[in-house]
Amino acid sequence: GNNITIKLQDVDLWMKFYCKTNEMIVTRCGRNMFPVLRASVCGLEPTAIYEVVIDFRQIDNHKWKYINGEWQQGTKPDPVQLKSEYKHPDSPNFGSHWMKDLLCFSKVKLTNKPPNKGQIQLNSLHKYEPKIIIYKLNSNMREKVAEANFPETQFIAVTAYQNE
Repeated sequence: GNNITIKLQDVDLWMKFYCKTNEMIVTRCGRNMFPVLRASVCGLEPTAIYEVVIDFRQIDNHKWKYINGEWQQGTKPDPVQLKSEYKHPDSPNFGSHWMKDLLCFSKVKLTNKPPNKGQIQLNSLHKYEPKIIIYKLNSNMREKVAEANFPETQFIAVTAYQNE
């Protein structure tokens, strides 16, 4: 069977933000995530080749607005962006490489404009939940072997922080 586990790091920090409704800044030139998404992975085959990506999923059908000090569900959402998958820059790589250190997505940049390389375009004032997906690469096949999402990493994309 497939016993791959993906475990979120810095859970306490994520929970602090989650309790307050986390916000992530998006800018024209792209802004790094804070907190940085980090996870450990185990159970991969050391000599097999894998690709690791984050998929940023829009998780509800609302455009959010910040009113009187709190986030509220607003109007209909903007159209979902087509490609919201960010490939880890070390991809593709051996299972042994991915298991040796934490998966660290410190280089992903969030933007609200059509993206350049290394950027992910998100709709401002929409709520997202990043999902880590691991694909195994065989000859010319790309097979999804594991995925994990963590509710505490949900965030609203904003062009400027709203919450104190």
